[in-house]
Amino acid sequence: MLANYWSEFVTIAVVHLFAVMSPGPDFAVVSKYSFSHGRRTAMWVSVGIGSGIILHVTYSLVGLALIIHQTLWLYQLLLCAGALYLGWIGVQAIQAQPRAAYSAEQAEVRQPSRWRAFLIGFLTNGLNVKATLFFLALFTTIISPQTPLVVKMGYGAYLTVATAAWFLTLSWILTHKRWFAVLWRNSHWLDRVMGVLLILLAGRLLVELAHSLGFIASA
Repeated sequence: MLANYWSEFVTIAVVHLFAVMSPGPDFAVVSKYSFSHGRRTAMWVSVGIGSGIILHVTYSLVGLALIIHQTLWLYQLLLCAGALYLGWIGVQAIQAQPRAAYSAEQAEVRQPSRWRAFLIGFLTNGLNVKATLFFLALFTTIISPQTPLVVKMGYGAYLTVATAAWFLTLSWILTHKRWFAVLWRNSHWLDRVMGVLLILLAGRLLVELAHSLGFIASA
C-alpha cells in the first residue's frame, strides 16, 4: 500500500530539498550562531528550526494554514510578528564587536543555554509565514486529498527530520576546525553581514505587508 505513495514522497522530498537549501531566515540565523557561538549552540538552533516544521505541518494537516491564508488580518499579524523578530535578531547582529582568541572556556561563557538556542531556532522557523504558505501549497497541490492521514503524518515527520538534518550539517560545516579559527577571528564581520541580510529580509516582509494594507501602491 505504501508503495503507491512513493512517487508523491519523492516529489515532496525534492521540492523540500530545494526550499530548505535556499538562503533565507533559517540559513542566516544558523550561520550567525555558528560564527558567533560555535557548533553546539548552532546545532541546538538547528534542532529548534527542525521542530518549528512541526507547527507548519500541523497547520496544514488540520486546515489552519488555509484559514491563516484566507484570514487577512491574521496573516498580516503573523507576517508583522515574523518580520519584527527577524529585524530584532539582525539589529543585534550588526552590533557585533571583534572577539578575543577562541578558547573552550570562553565558548562556554559566551554560549546561550541550550533551551534559548532551541527557542531561537523554533521561533525563527515558526514565525516564518512564508514557510506556512509553502507547506500549505505542499499539502494542497502536491499531496493528494485521498492520501491517508497516517501517510501525511509520515511526510511531516520526514520533513521535520530532513530540515533539522540539513541545518545540523550546515552547522558542522561552518564550524569545522580547519577554518573555524579564521571564521572566529572575522566572525564580527560575518555577524554584521548576516545582520544586514536579516534586516533586509525583515524589510521585504514589511514592504509586502504595507502593499497588502494599501500603504504602498502596487507597480
